[in-house]
Amino acid sequence: MFDMYEQIKKYKKYMLFLLDLIIWNISFYLSFAINKSSFSLIGFEDLFIKYLLLVNFCFSFVSIVFKIYDKIWRYADIEDFFYSGLSTFCANFLFFIITFMWNMNIGIRTYVLFLLVSEFLNLIIRLIYRVNIILDCYTSRSQKHRRRLLVVGAGEASAMVLRELSKHSDSEYLPICIVDDDRSKIRRSIAGVRVRGSTYEITQICKDENIEIILFAILNIENTEKRRILDTCARTGLETRMIPSIYETVSSQTNIVPAIRHVEIEDLLGREPVTFEKHYGNYVIGKNILITGGGGSIGSELCRQIAEIKPKNLIILDICENGAYQIQQELCRIYRKNKEFNFEIQIASVRDKAKIEKIFSKKNIDVVFHAAAHKHVPLMENNPEEAVKNNVFGTLILANAAKKYKIKKFVLISTDKAVNPTSVMGATKRICEMIIQFMSEESKSTEFVAVRFGNVLGSSGSVIPLFEEQIKHKGPVTVTHPEIIRYFMTITEAVSLVLTAGAIAKGGEIFILDMGAPVKIKDLAENLIRLSGFVPNENIKIEYTGLRPGEKLYEELLMEEEGITKTENEKIYIGNPIKFNTKKFQSDLDRLKEACDINETDLVRKIVAQIVPFGVCSNEN
Repeated sequence: MFDMYEQIKKYKKYMLFLLDLIIWNISFYLSFAINKSSFSLIGFEDLFIKYLLLVNFCFSFVSIVFKIYDKIWRYADIEDFFYSGLSTFCANFLFFIITFMWNMNIGIRTYVLFLLVSEFLNLIIRLIYRVNIILDCYTSRSQKHRRRLLVVGAGEASAMVLRELSKHSDSEYLPICIVDDDRSKIRRSIAGVRVRGSTYEITQICKDENIEIILFAILNIENTEKRRILDTCARTGLETRMIPSIYETVSSQTNIVPAIRHVEIEDLLGREPVTFEKHYGNYVIGKNILITGGGGSIGSELCRQIAEIKPKNLIILDICENGAYQIQQELCRIYRKNKEFNFEIQIASVRDKAKIEKIFSKKNIDVVFHAAAHKHVPLMENNPEEAVKNNVFGTLILANAAKKYKIKKFVLISTDKAVNPTSVMGATKRICEMIIQFMSEESKSTEFVAVRFGNVLGSSGSVIPLFEEQIKHKGPVTVTHPEIIRYFMTITEAVSLVLTAGAIAKGGEIFILDMGAPVKIKDLAENLIRLSGFVPNENIKIEYTGLRPGEKLYEELLMEEEGITKTENEKIYIGNPIKFNTKKFQSDLDRLKEACDINETDLVRKIVAQIVPFGVCSNEN
């Protein structure tokens, strides 16, 4: 039965054409009969058939030219009805011109009657169909429980959503009211839905109207104001959803309702996102670029953004074949028609000195972005020798190759965990920063720099996907400590910082992003629970599991001894380098290498703790 219905749907426009043929023929017959004062065609059979054939030709020709059957009458509006009426008028006019030129005049009375009857029947049939769809829509709505919806924002985006909701019988939303801070819009309506008050009244309006779900429908809004409104929505205890981005809205405006999404943590960032000015990426245009860890979260975003800046060749290096394959397929799909864009995948480890030497010697690399690293704090705490092998000596191998082959720029991806580290992972990243500083002093041809930032939203290992998965399964949501805080940034922001740092680098700097105020993880978890429509510690519990090995309560972006220097970009600062004994540093690296080669875990941990100044590196909480 369903298959038969689908087959009928395929031929719906041809059925509408057949219906129109019947309407045209009936209209002409009535007009012809009224003019002759008789419904009998005796004596006029041949003449009537000639006129009827001409009628069908004129109407069919005009309908095809006007593309009447390309319209979806289920969603017809006033403009579509006007367009249909205009096509009927033009068909009548064409019929009049042809009959007049061929001396087949049937009288002005018949022409006028034919115009009126055909227009009436044409529009009434379409109107009946449209009204029937609307009635079906309301009938199905009455049979199905729809969640009472409050819409935040009375602009173009909400108007688009409300129009779509009025057309879709299968929607789960029943629009009740709108809130907007523009006082001139209050008590006015959009698509029959009234603006009740401002965003400051959301809590009270939700109670008064028995609201079940909130839709945030403002596209152009400052991030701080967005967070204020979302915090207010969270306090209602109701589920809050978002309309898609401007690009998604435009690209899916024919059916925006299914694209409505849950609130994501980026919406709660609490500051304006850092945007990348394209001119900062000019140094990669027409160059050979190497990205290590190119299949990871940061590495793959580097690949995407650098690909847009048109490098000569993009070399994506990763030991993980799955990540490398995914970014390969993505770039192939996007740039398959762009013959000027070249890229290649190298499956290799940064610890493989011979392979790295071979790549550098053959690929004529200009710029290196070093994102490959072991980053998981608790796992590296239990496997310190692997963290050192990969992070420290992988970086050293790459840096030496960059120096040897006179690479122009070398950009290290570092982390805020390198500041006063309490974990092996953080300590190894601090040693990497020291390697960059040391290499910068040693090399005259290569600009070595590091970029330091906090937690990256959406990256592998980020806490947000874990929270979302826990909420999806009704909890519990696990937080290590009620007072733990973190800085957050998006992947796009992180990569913007990396590319900008490469542009303004002079060598030896550690670049730091102004990440705004840190976020308490407990508050973040509670907001995500509330915005998902649940009450923290009632519907979904929050459990505190205790700090993990190597984890600390407060992340820092800067050591006291460093201090900062402003750059031309107001969101980016430079941490002033801390002086250290380079000869002792080299000697310590040699000892560390020997300990790693024999996998002496305790000795590795001890030497790492000796190398890193101002920090403690132990496995104690």
